[in-house]
Amino acid sequence: MKTLCHSFSFTAGLLIALFLTAPVMAQSEPLTTLRAEREAAEARDQARLAELLEDRGALEAALEEARAAHAQAETRNTELQAEAEVLSQRQAELEARQQEQGDDLAAILASLQQHSGELRDSLADSWLVVRGAGLPSRLDDAEVLELAHLEEFADRLVALTADTARVVRFEAPVAAADGVIAPREVIRLGDFTAFTDGHLLRRGADDQALSVVERTPREVAASLAAFHAGESRSLTFDPTRGQVMAALAQRPSLVERFHQGGAVGYVVVGLGALGLLVALLQYAYLLKVTLAMRRQLRDLTTLREDNPLGRVLLRFRALRDDPVPEALEARLDEAVLAELPRLERGQPLVKLLAAVAPLLGLLGTVTGMIVTFQAITVFGTGDPQLMAGGISQALVTTVLGLITAVPLLFAHTALAGRSRHLAGLVEGQASAALAEQLEQRPHGPDVATGSARRDAALA
Repeated sequence: MKTLCHSFSFTAGLLIALFLTAPVMAQSEPLTTLRAEREAAEARDQARLAELLEDRGALEAALEEARAAHAQAETRNTELQAEAEVLSQRQAELEARQQEQGDDLAAILASLQQHSGELRDSLADSWLVVRGAGLPSRLDDAEVLELAHLEEFADRLVALTADTARVVRFEAPVAAADGVIAPREVIRLGDFTAFTDGHLLRRGADDQALSVVERTPREVAASLAAFHAGESRSLTFDPTRGQVMAALAQRPSLVERFHQGGAVGYVVVGLGALGLLVALLQYAYLLKVTLAMRRQLRDLTTLREDNPLGRVLLRFRALRDDPVPEALEARLDEAVLAELPRLERGQPLVKLLAAVAPLLGLLGTVTGMIVTFQAITVFGTGDPQLMAGGISQALVTTVLGLITAVPLLFAHTALAGRSRHLAGLVEGQASAALAEQLEQRPHGPDVATGSARRDAALA
């Protein structure tokens, strides 16, 4: 009977709850009238009640579930009350300790919180946190000053200070320039820098993420490699914490400077290379002719056609029986003049390129300054990088023009000197052969007149 009463009470409560929720459902669903919705809800409640009354087992199960939920809620309520009591006791203890500490200790705690936070922020990007002493904890949530807070802050501060004077060697994953990450041996030099075998390192977003600097200066890389291998006790580092190294790394190489000259720079270098090639080929030819003439001078009885002197003397021997001295001299001069174009070949081109190269450099300077002024007109003078391209072109083309002209001038001087020496040698031997031939003939007024004319022509 008691169970039935409980069942009836539960059913009545369920009906009242369903009846109270009917207006809410009526608001959520579009029905024609409020009366129709209420009647529909009552019909559903009656049907549900009839089902529960007919199925006594389902009614008992629903009652047991309700009892279990009630018991669980009671247990949770007890736990929450216990936690609330603990928190209340904790709050009371903290308030008591705060009252005991007073304003002086509260000020110390505030100062410690401020300095610990500032220290962590200032050393966030420092090398000391990479395989070194950890940073002091933040005390923003600390409400009461404790001795452990002071001890931890002092210990971490002393450890960080000691790490600034230590050289630490450890192994860590390092990202190379091509993006491949591999474990490598790293040396950390206090708070200044860290490096591997010949490469400076930089930190990534994560404290432990290290990557190789793209362009380490060659001299610095050699010093780092020797120190890393234990071959040297001296080390090159940047006391400005990477600013000087970054500036040196941005210094363009020779090839990059060449590309800064632009189209004018390419033309200047191309013409300079052409002039030097012509000069080298002609100088090699003159050296070959010099060796052949030296062999010819050692043996003038056997004339060869592989040198200008041999060809001129062969031409003279073929014409030495000419009875007219003036004609013989003119033929000899013609043979000598025929050899000069080969000896002076390429010199006009080299001289022309030596004169044109500085002019082309000046042209590049003018075009570079035009680009600079255009950038200033469009963007103003606020960003120097926008003007750097035109200025680089202006300066680099001038340098390329001068660098091209100077070797070409030396090459032209060398070619002219060598060719004049060979031409003088040929003319001297030809004059000696002509004089010997004329001396062998009977002396007469014609011969004397011819000799005088020849001397005047040579002068």
